[in-house]
Amino acid sequence: GSIALDSIATPRGRCEEVLGGSASYACAAASFFTSPGMVGIVGDDFPEVYKSLFDRLGINQAGLQVVEGKTFRWSGEYEENMDNRRTIRTDLNVFANFTPDLPEVYRGAPYILLGNISPDLQIHVLDQITRPKFVVADTMDLWIELAPDALASMISRVDMLMLNESEARHYTGHHNLLRAAEEILVQGPKYVVVKKGEHGALLVSRNSIFALPAYPVGLVSDPTGAGDSFAGAFIGALAERGDVGEMDIRFALGYGTIVASFAVEWFSLENFNGLQRDAIDKRFAAFREIIRFP
Repeated sequence: GSIALDSIATPRGRCEEVLGGSASYACAAASFFTSPGMVGIVGDDFPEVYKSLFDRLGINQAGLQVVEGKTFRWSGEYEENMDNRRTIRTDLNVFANFTPDLPEVYRGAPYILLGNISPDLQIHVLDQITRPKFVVADTMDLWIELAPDALASMISRVDMLMLNESEARHYTGHHNLLRAAEEILVQGPKYVVVKKGEHGALLVSRNSIFALPAYPVGLVSDPTGAGDSFAGAFIGALAERGDVGEMDIRFALGYGTIVASFAVEWFSLENFNGLQRDAIDKRFAAFREIIRFP
């Protein structure tokens, strides 16, 4: 996925050139459960303090390419409801020529998260993996518009597709999310997860439906990276469990929503810096009590 320097404005404040990108959030979230390997690209202007954060989180950076030039930059502004976001500027910089070539040590990884990049690049990664046990992919509206054939090819090769409500509707043409998920399942994946922001997520397989609420937080400062944190914690928790049965997947999705709840409470990845597994487990236990049916 991407590694970026973000400039963000929300009703809670503003920050300039802080750590962002799908790979950053996903790897940080996964690091609370396993030892993730990062695949991405940055320029020679990428701050050492962020590499040090990756080190502290135990993220393997063998797949992090550092090349001459400027790191990918994104800036955006959120409205009062924190749902509507306006992109102000996107400068791909070195990310424009990114080719994710995996180090040999990564190629036997059993759990794979394909972050939001071109489906051609996601396929390029899949072609390098030798023994995948479970593959999750994320996507976005841009690729639905620009690369529908490559996207369909990629979807046919993964175990789970994650996408948000508007993307599910855009891709399938169905407003009803259950019908949209069922149509995607026909293309090959075993599971579809429709992310619904503050309203949680919907997991659909060929035989079951599971509705997962979001963990309620009292303060949302920055929603950027919530979906990537959700996906990263999910694949990390699934790897920790070591099995891919449906109950394992539901359990791991629960951890995904918990880690995402920490991510949105402050800007960038700041809330992950110093976050301990005990705090995650405590919130997870409280979450189980919240959703338990009498």
